[in-house]
Amino acid sequence: MSPDDAPADLSDTPEDWPVVASEDLYRGAAPFAVRTDTLHHPEDGPEAAFSRIVVEHPGAAVVLALDDTDRVLVVVQYRHAARRRFVELPAGLLDQPGEDPVEAARRELLEETGFEAGSWTHLGSTWSSPGVTGEVIHLYLARGLRAADRGGFVAEHEEADMHLYWLPLDDLLRGVLAGTIADAPVVNAVLLARAKGLL
Repeated sequence: MSPDDAPADLSDTPEDWPVVASEDLYRGAAPFAVRTDTLHHPEDGPEAAFSRIVVEHPGAAVVLALDDTDRVLVVVQYRHAARRRFVELPAGLLDQPGEDPVEAARRELLEETGFEAGSWTHLGSTWSSPGVTGEVIHLYLARGLRAADRGGFVAEHEEADMHLYWLPLDDLLRGVLAGTIADAPVVNAVLLARAKGLL
């Protein structure tokens, strides 16, 4: 198959192929679930069905928080699945169905760092790995930072071992470009903000 010339308006579009069966592989108290869907192309019948593993995920909000001297508020945290400690941005799940992502971003910034922001800019929303999950990550730039009461939030598990740092923006950008800071939401947020002329 040789590629065609792309139309001028090429973009991601919603589409929903017929699912003929779905089976839970894991569903518990966590906000995630794993299932197997059996589906087929809309132009084919069920006899052409195939299976795909789907990881259900509620989505997340990520905050690129800058102070008045262009330092970025970063967290360094252990991630068991990758067996690695990552330089990350404050972030968290959309806890409630239909939760406004910017509200989740505000909550996570406060809980993880003890800061609030005076201005919020939506940088974009990205699908983290659409071949296996419907997770959407909403990326925000936050400015006008001020210390605030965390409201009794108590960190647990990996978050209890999280470290908070001020990192100069130029150092963060250098790390992203060198690949020494490789958490995808960090890379996406920094490069989107730079490409949009916001940094």
